[in-house]
Amino acid sequence: MGDAESAAEGRRTPQIRDVAAVAGVSHQTVSRVLNNSPKVRPATRQLVMEAMERLQYRPNRAARALGLGRANGITVVTSNTMLYGYASVLQGVEEAARVQGLTVGVRVVESESTEEVRATVEYLSDPSTGRVVVVAFDPAGAGVLRALPGGVPVVAATEAGGLAGVERPMIFLDEREAAADATRHLLGLGHVTVHHVAIPSEAPASARQSGWRDALLEAGAAVPEVVSAGWDARSAHEAGRRLAADPTVTAILCGNDDTALAVRRALYEAGRDVPGDVSIVGFDDVPGAAYWTPALTTVRMDFVALGRACVAALTGEAPPLDAPRLVVRESTASVTKP
Repeated sequence: MGDAESAAEGRRTPQIRDVAAVAGVSHQTVSRVLNNSPKVRPATRQLVMEAMERLQYRPNRAARALGLGRANGITVVTSNTMLYGYASVLQGVEEAARVQGLTVGVRVVESESTEEVRATVEYLSDPSTGRVVVVAFDPAGAGVLRALPGGVPVVAATEAGGLAGVERPMIFLDEREAAADATRHLLGLGHVTVHHVAIPSEAPASARQSGWRDALLEAGAAVPEVVSAGWDARSAHEAGRRLAADPTVTAILCGNDDTALAVRRALYEAGRDVPGDVSIVGFDDVPGAAYWTPALTTVRMDFVALGRACVAALTGEAPPLDAPRLVVRESTASVTKP
């Protein structure tokens, strides 16, 4: 008996990959045998059946509930489970799946490295993972979506416009137009231009950044250099310090609300009042944004509805999503003329 077979038999409940290892075939082949696929050669089928018998492998309820070779559940692929947008999409998927009696699993893809993407794709190719929702807001999620084989049923939550060159169902909120609206709001208050602190994106220029640029060009306003920040507050604070040191900066569109909070702190430390000296707009409308001092003007993004729509698209037809909208609060004000 080989090492793989010994290890598998030492487990209480053998899994489909154990059967594949003992039979010397791929887990996809084992799945085809379980689903009586005509594409499996008789000799290979016999090897798999013998391995199942030796391991006393019995398909579980999920395997018996396979539909078109996939388990009756959903796996969400995401690079982050803590950031507001990612976590809210996950919440929406869970809520919608629970109503339909579907189980939900989570697979974290830790980076965009070839090895990590390959391992995630291999995991998702196993029919026991069910249907797939990929949160493709960043290069890691986008890499998985691009690499998934055609037989895996998937829907992706993406930035506005989806991923170029990808022919998979993609659902998104129109954050590009929302960023343009936020920029127009600031220009309408008398600011001669609007600076932008950008968050990481799957694309070289995110939908939020593109919308900001669109509105400035439309108004004939100067387009300042983008100030980039990471997902962490420290980098956003450093971006805020750079802008606070420039007395010509009077309006800032931030890539998300967490970035806006760090930029607001940097302006405070530099003695620049918000909104008296500088107006700030955030993005997402996190639950606490209305209770900051000053309350944050921001773009409301319904990520929970986006998650629900992804489940609806996997099981039928997704409903239309409400457009993101600007929520004007205290952190923006008209320019005071000297």
